[in-house]
Amino acid sequence: MSLNNPISVSAEIDGQLYTLETGRYAKFANGNVMMSCGDTMILINAIASNDEMDVDFLPLMVDYRERMSASGKIPGGFLKRESRPSTKEILVARLIDRPLRPLFPKSWHYDTQVIAWVMSAQPEIDPENIAATGASAALLISDIPFEGPMSEVRVAKIDGNFKVNPTPEELEIAEIDFSVAGTDESILMVEGESNEISEDDFLEVLDFAHTKIREFNNLQRELLKKVNKEKRAITEKEIPSDIYNAVVNAITDKTRVYVNTVTTKSERQETRNQLRDEAVAVVEEKFADNEEYADKLIAYANSSFSKLEKHLMREMIIKDGKRLDGRSLTDVRPIETEVGLLPRVHGSSLFTRGETQSLTSVTLGTERDEQMIDGLLPTYYTNFYLHYNFPPFSVGETGRYTGAGRREIGHGNLAERALKKLMPSKEEFPYTVRIISDILESNGSSSMATVCAGSMALMHAGVPIKKPVAGIAMGLIKEGDDVAILTDILGDEDFLGDMDFKVAGTKDGITACQMDIKIGGLSVEIMKKALNQAKEGRLHILDKMNETIQTKNEELSKFAPRFTTLQVEKDEIGTVIGSGGDTIRDITKQSNAVININDDGVVTIATNNDDDAQIALNMIKRLLEKPEEGKVYTGKVDSVREGLGAIVEFLPKKKGLVHISEIQWERTETVGDHLEEGQEIQVKLLEATRDGKYRLSIRALLDKPEGFVERPPRPPRDKDDRNKGGNRGGGNRDRRDRRRD
Repeated sequence: MSLNNPISVSAEIDGQLYTLETGRYAKFANGNVMMSCGDTMILINAIASNDEMDVDFLPLMVDYRERMSASGKIPGGFLKRESRPSTKEILVARLIDRPLRPLFPKSWHYDTQVIAWVMSAQPEIDPENIAATGASAALLISDIPFEGPMSEVRVAKIDGNFKVNPTPEELEIAEIDFSVAGTDESILMVEGESNEISEDDFLEVLDFAHTKIREFNNLQRELLKKVNKEKRAITEKEIPSDIYNAVVNAITDKTRVYVNTVTTKSERQETRNQLRDEAVAVVEEKFADNEEYADKLIAYANSSFSKLEKHLMREMIIKDGKRLDGRSLTDVRPIETEVGLLPRVHGSSLFTRGETQSLTSVTLGTERDEQMIDGLLPTYYTNFYLHYNFPPFSVGETGRYTGAGRREIGHGNLAERALKKLMPSKEEFPYTVRIISDILESNGSSSMATVCAGSMALMHAGVPIKKPVAGIAMGLIKEGDDVAILTDILGDEDFLGDMDFKVAGTKDGITACQMDIKIGGLSVEIMKKALNQAKEGRLHILDKMNETIQTKNEELSKFAPRFTTLQVEKDEIGTVIGSGGDTIRDITKQSNAVININDDGVVTIATNNDDDAQIALNMIKRLLEKPEEGKVYTGKVDSVREGLGAIVEFLPKKKGLVHISEIQWERTETVGDHLEEGQEIQVKLLEATRDGKYRLSIRALLDKPEGFVERPPRPPRDKDDRNKGGNRGGGNRDRRDRRRD
């Protein structure tokens, strides 16, 4: 009997063959799938504990890892093994996690893990494109309750045509790049970037993606038919009606007043806590003797209040068109913008929208500051990146703050993608650009505040972005056929609503978006209305930003690096670099400059002031200067050779001979009496020979002494005189033939 009994299904989708296999690996997991496309293979395991947790949320953890061995690499560093997840791994884990969550039963409170490992990676097939679909398949065939299948596809548009799960090379030239996840009936998640596409074009992307999603869902159902594992039975947990009714009767009026009149976050939190305590007191008083509820009275009371609050809030929005802070459905919170608050940074801005605030700075660096991206795909460098920080004090709390978590990395990535398409080319602006967004206050939509603040800080720093960019977060409340779309949502509206839809873009189109939908059945009409309402809000925000700054500063900060470029011939690159980099290191040391040379011979000099730039530029120019006969140079004596003269370096790496007769007009007996090593002197280049030798003269720069009679030059010998022995008397002597007879 075989220990492994693999079961597999395959389907060709958009020209690629995709395979789902189970039964061969990790058989202790509740659900296991190896998903493959070409030579790319991802092992996905889904597992859940048998003991229910006493929590009121879904305890789901998704982990995605790319094994370096999958592409034939060994990890760097001292340990030589994979450790903490990379930024990409965290972002992919979030892309898997977000569309899975709405498909678990609300009463599922068992610790659940989905772990995806990339075991083999073909360079042309990025594993992140298929990871979420494999995760859904692993849950679908497990005994874990899951309302799938769900699939996720990556859609690119290249030369006007849509492509599913494009290669990395295709993504580099793509007009759009969106990851879209959904069930057969509805879209669950969207995230991506684009070149200012219209709202109608965005809906076209979703329609195309949904067609392909259904094909992947069918592939999962084919696997389910062959496995057909029975799901665990769970009991839907409802709040006991008598407890809920007791809370409703006691505090409905107070809660309705709170929902309608308390408009600030801090006051709302304080009032909420008071009402929650009141609900607990009512329940404890009325049901203290009920043994059935004994251990859960406080939990039931809290859940009852949350349910009542959510109902009244949603009712107010649907029926009255009024929101928690008193705004209408389409109002944007008050906005204040400033730039230049941080004098020593290269660019800065403060963007405040209601109770959400981002203080953002821009730092300009050199090519050496580029970020290296190393993973399964070939290593590359990026000269633009954004870091988003969300400290606990921004929401009025204490807590550990040890660095960027998954949420911060995800929010920063979205803001970076929103701005990336508007950045200038490296040829137009050769700086490395780092944006840092520090969230100082947060009551919803902090990632979109980062987009706005980032755009303003870039312009303040003098970065020639193509257009200003703004972002806005949209929400949705849907009760039956009644729908309310909310512009610029608060944190509570995000938590209590049915959709979080972040849209960023310019006045001409969308550059990035992120959408998470908590319910199914959203029509195209609802999506279109949300997009158009988001556009109106985005244009309003752009107008507010433009009141402060709408074009880049013409002058960079005096503290920013200065770039000077110089074109050299390709065969001169080695001369500038020197043996083992000695020459360029010496230039860097003497000028305090950062110097880079690309393969095309473009030399980039980065310095903090013009003087250092000029020093480096002059050193390189002298290094590459072609010697000219008759030109005067300032050189340094390299060595003294008695009876011959001195070797002088008159240009970098170029040395010539000052013959003893060219030191002065008078006869020179001892060279050392006139020259010494290291001495700086002026010389004139008399002759540059074809074999790279140089004749130099000091004498040619000196005035001829009065009455000096120059010895006439020796006349050249005739050809016939070559064997006559000169004028020393040996010319006519007989020479015996030394050849043997």
